[in-house]
Amino acid sequence: MSKSFRHEQIRKLVRARAVRSQAELADALRRAGLAATQVTLSRDLKELGLVKTPSGYAEMGAGAPPALGATTPQEELAHIVREFALDLRPAQNLLVIKTSPGAAPTVAAALDHAAWGEVAGSLAGDDTVLLVFANPKLRFTVESRLRAWLAG
Repeated sequence: MSKSFRHEQIRKLVRARAVRSQAELADALRRAGLAATQVTLSRDLKELGLVKTPSGYAEMGAGAPPALGATTPQEELAHIVREFALDLRPAQNLLVIKTSPGAAPTVAAALDHAAWGEVAGSLAGDDTVLLVFANPKLRFTVESRLRAWLAG
């Protein structure tokens, strides 16, 4: 099985029905005769630009409709932060964003998509996003923006 074939099957599955978890995606692929590990699926989802939304995985990008009425990556990010971020924890040039369980990849993907120049990189787990900055001043700038959105 080629990577491009697997990617196309994942796209078809996500477009055809709500896929709410990687386990559900793995099961659907297995039923279609394709085996993939969780690590492979995680990488595939990132490469395909698929993010976890309240209604399941969806495409985020040029061809995808913006989240719940958002029209720009900035508006989309603001909505996603308000929806899923629970707490911000600064540490020198790092910022930890605590999210709802399973929502960290969505938050990190939206941050990546917004392409904020202050962010050197992001890393997402299940309920935690780690943002890395070149210095604490850049971290503070982004932290302030995110806190303003969280305050509502």
